[in-house]
Amino acid sequence: MNKVLVIGAGGVSSVAVHKMAMNADIFPHISLASRTKSKCDAIAASVKARTGQSVDTYAIDAEDVPALTALIKAIGPKLVVNLALPYQDLTIMDACLAAGAHYMDTANYEPKDVAKFEYHWQWAYQDRFKAAGLTALLGSGFDPGVTSVFAMWLKKHKLRTIRQLDILDCNGGDHGQAFATNFNPEINIREVTAPARHWEGGAFVETPAMGKKVEFDFEGVGPKNMYMMYHEELESLARFLPELERGRFWMTFGDAYIQHLTVLQNVGMTRIDPVMYNGVEIIPLQFLKAVLPEPSSLGATTKGKTNIGDIATGDALDGSGEKTFYIKNICDHEACYEETGNQAVSYTTGVPAMIGAAMVMTGVWSGEGVFNIEQFDPDPFMDMLNKHGLPWTVEELAGPVAF
Repeated sequence: MNKVLVIGAGGVSSVAVHKMAMNADIFPHISLASRTKSKCDAIAASVKARTGQSVDTYAIDAEDVPALTALIKAIGPKLVVNLALPYQDLTIMDACLAAGAHYMDTANYEPKDVAKFEYHWQWAYQDRFKAAGLTALLGSGFDPGVTSVFAMWLKKHKLRTIRQLDILDCNGGDHGQAFATNFNPEINIREVTAPARHWEGGAFVETPAMGKKVEFDFEGVGPKNMYMMYHEELESLARFLPELERGRFWMTFGDAYIQHLTVLQNVGMTRIDPVMYNGVEIIPLQFLKAVLPEPSSLGATTKGKTNIGDIATGDALDGSGEKTFYIKNICDHEACYEETGNQAVSYTTGVPAMIGAAMVMTGVWSGEGVFNIEQFDPDPFMDMLNKHGLPWTVEELAGPVAF
């Protein structure tokens, strides 16, 4: 029997497990584990009510390799889907190697003590996974994930080369809170406050965090300010698109979010180094996470849409000269909540996690070693996006972006 074990019980996990249960022909047996079993039980109850499918639940510390290895061996999954925190990527990979299970995640590893989003720690596992005859699929979320598949689909069907690539991530949703993040606050704020980096001229160029702002009119959302920042798919795309001359990542933020974040930075609440409080060592950002709204609780109040996509410029595949294409998905928060009980930011990551897992479970994508999502055929993944809630469109633009 094809079994899958999902680790993590946040909003993304909730979406992924719901969508797996909706595809029982691919996922006939689903197990869900996290540090807090009650969160797993709540997801399992929702899945049962919505789909009639059962989900087995377990408590596990994903940083305890021997315990996790024992759990994987006891369940016997073909694939372990890591939807926990990026800090835990390496311990889960270690456990998969020890237990003989394939591995998949949605975000690259980062150490707890410094905001470094780099693939080299996981790429270093190549020989070990190859020797074990196992697959490790990295970055099967939306960004990274779908945005990388979008680029490779354009490279396969529209452009012989991609010289310039801009990834645009817009969340036009309103959750009604004064300040909240739409995914894990700790990870979100670490990303946003880290220096921006973009790929240009064969190297990464670093600029101050939130230092470059551009207004862009997003279909389905309207004009929004987007800020250039670093995101890990730039590293893998620069590797697998060797002709890439410039690659950038942009994300939208409202003025209120920027104002709140600026104040929090100024008073030291976004620090990730320990401070002493009443004789106890705490991490300010982790304390802030504890008092902010839980992202999975925002679904019921969030309205509006997301719009995420790629704008790519290069030489046309048909030999007609330079062309620019814009490929994107638009997703509605309320529709996502109606289907899975989660808002669109969780949905747009959880659905690709299910699809990437399906690619491995069915053997459509296979190989021995560590693979980024860009290394596989984009077509079957793109087909499943259309069928499972994330339809995409592609259009030719008049020319390259002017910003």
